[in-house]
Amino acid sequence: MSSKKTHADGAHIDAALVGRLVAAQFPRWVGLSVRPVEHDGWDNTTFRLGEKMSVRLPSAAPYAPQVEKEHRWLPRLAPLLPLPIPAPLAKGVPSDDYPFPWSVYRWLEGEPATVGRIDDTGEFATALADFLAALYRIDPADGPPPGPHNFFRGGPLTVYDAETRRAISALDGEIEAGAAGAVWEAALTAAWHGPPVPFHGDVAAGNLLVRDGRLSAVIDFGTSGVGDPSCDLAIAWTFLDDGGREAFRGAIGLDDAAWARGRGWSLWKALIMLADNAGTNPPEAETSRRVIDRVLADHKCCG
Repeated sequence: MSSKKTHADGAHIDAALVGRLVAAQFPRWVGLSVRPVEHDGWDNTTFRLGEKMSVRLPSAAPYAPQVEKEHRWLPRLAPLLPLPIPAPLAKGVPSDDYPFPWSVYRWLEGEPATVGRIDDTGEFATALADFLAALYRIDPADGPPPGPHNFFRGGPLTVYDAETRRAISALDGEIEAGAAGAVWEAALTAAWHGPPVPFHGDVAAGNLLVRDGRLSAVIDFGTSGVGDPSCDLAIAWTFLDDGGREAFRGAIGLDDAAWARGRGWSLWKALIMLADNAGTNPPEAETSRRVIDRVLADHKCCG
């Protein structure tokens, strides 16, 4: 993979930059190797620091507020969860080379989840549901409400209503537009009225680590917050197979309305990704089509 990313403000994020930042701000770690991780994300660029740490740098200004949130929030969550999550070790500050705060974390062993790395999808799905259910039981006091820091995850789906409807209209003929509209209307109608709970915000395969065939850790709480947890259900259609989805739904303990909103979150993201990539990125577009098909089929079956 590439070891360099250009963020929105024009600076290059590479191993040399990370080495300079670490040397200037945390000289006790000078001399440790700095190398890019094999599977990187979009919001942040991650490097391994020595063998026991990682460095994580926001790739653009909209992601920078996540640094402070994770440093404040993750140590509070970690003791109450059944699986490891990232542990912040140090918080870097902006420099002449790099304009945002950044983080050093303890390294978590494991590989991003793929179908081939999981021994039993039902067991994996149940372990994930148990983790999320434990997260939802944590006291939400003083937790971050939905907002720009997490792109309004945990808030009402109405914030993306116009965008979703535009995408459905633009994709008419490529997808079952009428069925997609029905799923979206059902999601909007199933408004959330429960108490706010802590949620992850981006439960995706790349943020779920696997060791020895089992779920071993959950990472990347950048879009976490306190609010409606239904956004965490998108994994049911983006990654899990039919058996895994059934096990996940049975174990997580959320009601039918939450699942309707979860379909809405998953549909929204897949629609805008398909609309953006249909003519330019065929593999990404095909992935989005598969998610849309799963959501529509699940709504017809179980909605």
